[in-house]
Amino acid sequence: MPKQVDHRARRTLIADALFRVAAEQGLEGVSLRHVAAAAEVSTGMVQHYFRTKGEMMTFAMAVVQERQQARITERMGHLGADPGPRLLLRTLLAGVLPLDDESRAYGRVALAFLAYTSVRVEAGGPLREQTRELFGFVTGLVRAGGEAKDPEAAAAGLLATMEGLGVYLLGGHFTPEVALRALDAHLDLIFGPA
Repeated sequence: MPKQVDHRARRTLIADALFRVAAEQGLEGVSLRHVAAAAEVSTGMVQHYFRTKGEMMTFAMAVVQERQQARITERMGHLGADPGPRLLLRTLLAGVLPLDDESRAYGRVALAFLAYTSVRVEAGGPLREQTRELFGFVTGLVRAGGEAKDPEAAAAGLLATMEGLGVYLLGGHFTPEVALRALDAHLDLIFGPA
């Protein structure tokens, strides 16, 4: 009987290796050879699943997004039956911020992917779609519970604040406490004081 191969598991193994290489060395350290070494598989196996670095990057971005979304969904699930728009939004945005070692690793890779897609527009489609969905969700929460006259502008400002805080956290410019206070202050502008 032929051996059954779980192709999704192998692709995920390779994506995990890419993630480790990118978190430690940046995307410039990512190559088929380096990823194969990190995954402890042959370069040929990596090439079997991904013909190019671009294909590998696209798949790895999707894996990172899935894991990030699963983490945030789990956190939001602990809020109870009716947490309200502000608490949902704070949990979502704080969940994306690189506040601990695991989320910092994700943050470094996410920032590298963002830079990668800014110069390879064709690779950024899934990331742009995710951003559109997130923007729509945040706009809906602002509209449901906020005091903003322009919920779309307020949502865009919140997302920009989150991204900026993330960059400052990754660079060591802000502590997690400072970043969360800044996030709360921005939420106060939209929803009123907590």
